[in-house]
Amino acid sequence: MPAAWLKRRLLIVTAVALYGAVFIVFLVFEVPGLGVGHFFYIPVALLALAGGTRFGLLGGVLAAALYALAIAVTPRLPTQDVFSLAMAIRLVTYSSCGLLIGWFANEHRRHLEQLREFADRDFLTGLLNTRVFDEVLARRCNSETPFLLVLGDMDDLKLLNDTHGHTSGNQKLRDLADALRRLTDSTDELARVGGDEFAILIEGRLAGASQLCAQLRADLEAQDLHVTFGWAAWPEDGLSPMELFRKADDRLYAAKLIQRNHRVVTQLAGSR
Repeated sequence: MPAAWLKRRLLIVTAVALYGAVFIVFLVFEVPGLGVGHFFYIPVALLALAGGTRFGLLGGVLAAALYALAIAVTPRLPTQDVFSLAMAIRLVTYSSCGLLIGWFANEHRRHLEQLREFADRDFLTGLLNTRVFDEVLARRCNSETPFLLVLGDMDDLKLLNDTHGHTSGNQKLRDLADALRRLTDSTDELARVGGDEFAILIEGRLAGASQLCAQLRADLEAQDLHVTFGWAAWPEDGLSPMELFRKADDRLYAAKLIQRNHRVVTQLAGSR
């Protein structure tokens, strides 16, 4: 069970206990003007912190109900106070306190979720960042399901940055990230692991890796996105993340050399 949920349960249990404690203390010690009922604000605040605005509102109403019941059964207090304007004001203040603290708790949790998202995602593309991808890859290596590690390197990003500026280069990287999202399944893990390098974890075996990368390259070229791919298969190419990265990077480098030599040959043939 997540630690955050355990803390919230502890707050709820503590709040319930405090409701009972304040109610009993009120019955035993309250006299006109003492103000033991103000202690109901504490469990209201705890419930609001645990569950947000709805729990805060519920806690305020519950505090007002217990306060009214305590007045009704305490012989030292006039029972007509249960139906007074002061009781209505007490209901409003209890509920307002719960709503305000609950809203603050909700906003705090939302900001924490955003911070976690920013910590796990690449700032430019929104894909997983290197740290999180390394953790995912390590978990995959400890599982029993074969998978492929595919590395993709965008071709000529430096030339694009030098020619048209880094704004154009960044947009091209975002376009590539969006295209990869469309071309991969929801079960695949996709990350940006370098300036122009992307990584994908795909369930599968070595036999289909070459065709898969060729299809990815062709689909991206159709969108004017040129990417060279290398791959490694677990467990055939290695059992550890380092072994898989090394093998995939070797295949990526070899593919780059083949393409570079092909361009040189084509240029020489065209110049004759």
